[in-house]
Amino acid sequence: MHIGMITDSLPDVDFDAMLDVASRLGMEALEFGCGNWSAAPHLELDALLDSAAARRHFLARLADNQLSISALNCSGNPLHPGDAGRRHDDVTRKTIRLARLLGVDRVVMMSGCPAAPGDAHPNWITTEWPPEVRDIVRWQWDAVLVPYWRELVAYAQDQGIARLCLELHGHQNVYNVATLMRLRDAVGETVGANLDPSHLMWMGADPLVAARALGDAVYYVHAKDTKIEAGVADVNGVIDTTPGSDYGSRAWNYITLGRGHDETWWRSFVGTLSDVGYDGVLSIEHEDPAMTAEAGVEESVALLRRVIADLPEGADAGV
Repeated sequence: MHIGMITDSLPDVDFDAMLDVASRLGMEALEFGCGNWSAAPHLELDALLDSAAARRHFLARLADNQLSISALNCSGNPLHPGDAGRRHDDVTRKTIRLARLLGVDRVVMMSGCPAAPGDAHPNWITTEWPPEVRDIVRWQWDAVLVPYWRELVAYAQDQGIARLCLELHGHQNVYNVATLMRLRDAVGETVGANLDPSHLMWMGADPLVAARALGDAVYYVHAKDTKIEAGVADVNGVIDTTPGSDYGSRAWNYITLGRGHDETWWRSFVGTLSDVGYDGVLSIEHEDPAMTAEAGVEESVALLRRVIADLPEGADAGV
């Protein structure tokens, strides 16, 4: 397995400074946000689409630092009703095209979440009662989600992109193993998982068990940790709308690797990924509000380097 990073983890430094950090820490690959919910701090989507010379320069700068591109990321909600959804869909398709032009074989994204019929905002249904929510979920899947993804999969295949890696994330129709497999069954194996354990942690799933259930549907991995804040969660549960900036009052927080789940846990997680055939990048996503970005990334790299070193020789084989 290889260590990488989504470059949004260092949002406040420019492209060259970001490359310096990645090179200094011995990373092998970078994931670039291209827009939508990412500010795309280190990639100009339209400029790279429009200019072969710009693409050559971009790739050369990475090669100069012994870095490759592990994935492009366009996470957003192309199923949002109105102009927002159309804008996100446009960035999504541009990202898929750019992946082809850069020789990148996978795009990380989210499934999207439609509104309820006639509503103006997305509606993430998380309970099967009262009865009307069943109708909303059925309509979201049958009328919006599956038709959109059938068409997007065909578009990706036409562009030569074989892996669309869906992050199992809250406020999305695909947010756990069951919903990922439901969509995959409907639209085909171009769709797989970006397995980010941090989201499964706060939703109450076990990422190790989830990885085994996904098997060869694990197409990509984000390395991000979550700490459940027992003093709050034991009182209020983990359904929490407290702003992330108010991390002292939240039931759970994203945190630097090893500070939510210890090194033994991460060794088990990486070992499980190896067992199911994943031999790709562990892409660090630093979102710890209590730690500076560069320090958090450096600490995360050190932990991953130790746990990867403990894998049995020849254990990796697969995606």
